[in-house]
Amino acid sequence: MTAVQKSMIAVVDDDFRVLEAMEELLESAGHSACLFSSAQSLLENDVLRKIDCLITDIGMPVVDGFELHRLARAVRPELPVIFITARHDLMDQRRAPVGGHQGFFRKPFDAPALLSAISRAVSTS
Repeated sequence: MTAVQKSMIAVVDDDFRVLEAMEELLESAGHSACLFSSAQSLLENDVLRKIDCLITDIGMPVVDGFELHRLARAVRPELPVIFITARHDLMDQRRAPVGGHQGFFRKPFDAPALLSAISRAVSTS
């Protein structure tokens, strides 16, 4: 009997509470979670080639989620990316690259909808 390999999902958010909640949600759904409090820490850990999906907050200091998306896609053009944000600015959603992401969720987000987007993203990548 072979073990089913868990999808490795990286989450980047500068809010520790969001990271904790995402870790619990992802692991309860059978995924493996890699948590980062900044885009820089993700990029320095060289995990982009190992992850199956990237979930990133948009509103982070220094390197925001849109810039992280651009940097990640430069390394892995096929990497599924899902945006999350606490901001309710319509411009954020308009700034998201058309067709360049697998989801856009406002906090607090609907957990089943997010898990569904993750499942679609990892199944097509």
